[in-house]
Amino acid sequence: MKIRPPFFVFLALLAGSFAGAYLTQQPTVFVYYRIIYLLLALLTIAFLWAVLALRGLTATRNARVLRLPVGQIFEERFEVRNESWYGRLWIEVKDLSPLPEKQGSRVISGIGPHQLRSYFSRTLLIQRGAFRLGPTVLISGDPFGFFAVNKVIPSEKTLLVFPYMVNLQKFPEPGGELPGGRALRRKSLEVTPYAAGVREYAPGDPLNRIHWKTTARKDRLMVKEFEQDPQADVWLLLDAQAGTHSALADIRRVDRANHYWIIPQKLVIPLPPNSFEYGVSCAASVADYYLKRGRSVGFACAAQTLSVLPAEKGVRQMGKLLETLAFLQPEGNLSLVGLIEGQANQIPKGSTVVLITALCSELLELAIEMLLRKDLRPVVIGLDVVSFGAPPKDCGVFERLRAYGIPVRIIRNGDDLQNSLENDQI
Repeated sequence: MKIRPPFFVFLALLAGSFAGAYLTQQPTVFVYYRIIYLLLALLTIAFLWAVLALRGLTATRNARVLRLPVGQIFEERFEVRNESWYGRLWIEVKDLSPLPEKQGSRVISGIGPHQLRSYFSRTLLIQRGAFRLGPTVLISGDPFGFFAVNKVIPSEKTLLVFPYMVNLQKFPEPGGELPGGRALRRKSLEVTPYAAGVREYAPGDPLNRIHWKTTARKDRLMVKEFEQDPQADVWLLLDAQAGTHSALADIRRVDRANHYWIIPQKLVIPLPPNSFEYGVSCAASVADYYLKRGRSVGFACAAQTLSVLPAEKGVRQMGKLLETLAFLQPEGNLSLVGLIEGQANQIPKGSTVVLITALCSELLELAIEMLLRKDLRPVVIGLDVVSFGAPPKDCGVFERLRAYGIPVRIIRNGDDLQNSLENDQI
C-alpha cells in the first residue's frame, strides 16, 4: 500500500484540530473534538476501502496472433473481472510490457459486482524482436486519495515481431552450373521429383510416402526416399560484424493517429535509420522472393552467435528464417571473409550467394573472389553506411564489381526498399 500526498494534508488538519482543542477554552472546544472524530472516521474508512479495493479483481489479456511482422497492427483484448459482491469506483490498468508504442493502459470506472469489463488495445509494430506481454498492474485506492494499492499480474505470453518485408517481383537470379536432370546424390527430408529408393517404414514417416507395390512384395511397410532437387540453392550471408554498421538518431515519427480503430493491416512505415535494420529487412525480403519461386534457401550470419540454417524449401523454412532474423544484432566478431571461409565448403557448386553487407573496401572484392573460386554465383546488396551517418569515404568497390558482371544493389537510408532491390541504381 502506498501513501499519497493528500494523506499528509489530512495529517496536518488532524494536528491542527488537536492543537485547537488544546488551546481553545470552553465552550467552543467541543467543535475541535468533533472534527477530530470526523477525520479519524474518514481515515478508517479510507484505509478499509483501500484494503478491499482490489479484492476479487482479476485481469487477463488475450491476443489471436503472437507472431507478426513490423508494420502490422497488434490487437490485444484486456478483460477486468470483478468477482466480489461490491462494486469499484475506478481501476487503473497499467501495461508494463516493453513493446514500443504500447497502447494497453486504461482507466476503467464504475465496475459493478460480478461484472466483466473489457477493451481492445491496438499497437502499430515498429521494432522487431520478442516482447513479453506484461506484467500488467491493477491500481486503485480510496475515494479521498489517501492510499493507493496495486496488484501485479505477471506476464504469461510473448509477442514475436518479425522484420519488415517487401514483396519483390524481381531480383537477380544468376544461372547455376548444374546440367538439368543431374542427380546430386544427397538425401532430402522433403518430397522432390527425384526418388532415390525405398526403405523400411519408421514411426513418424508420412503415410503418403508409402510405396505400396514394394510393401505388398516385402509384406511390410516400405517408404520412398528422395534426393535433393538439382536446381541450384540460394544462400543468404548477412554481415553482422561489430563496428561495420552505422545508425542515426531516429527522429522520425509515424502518423499513427488513425491507425488503431481500423481492421489490422500491413502499413508502410519508415525503417529506423540503421544500416543493420535495412540489411535484416533485405534478407527477409530476398528469402521470401526465392522461397515463393520454389528455390531452396539457406542462411548464415555471425552475430551474437553463429546462426546457420541449411538450405530448404517451403513456408516452414521462411518461418525459421524470420525467427532467426528477429533476434540478430550487429555484435559479431567474425568478418564477412571469415564467414565465407567457414560456410563456402557447405554450399553446393553453382549456388547463388547473396551477400548483404555494409563493407566497402578491398575485403569485399576478396570475398567475391573466394566465392568465384568455389564456383558460386555472388549477388551483392551493399548498405551505404555514409547515408547512415558514417564518415564520408571514397569507395569504388561497387562500380568495379558491376564491371566484373556481379549483380549489385545499393541500399541507402530512406530508400524505397522494394524499388532499390528490384532495380540496379547507382
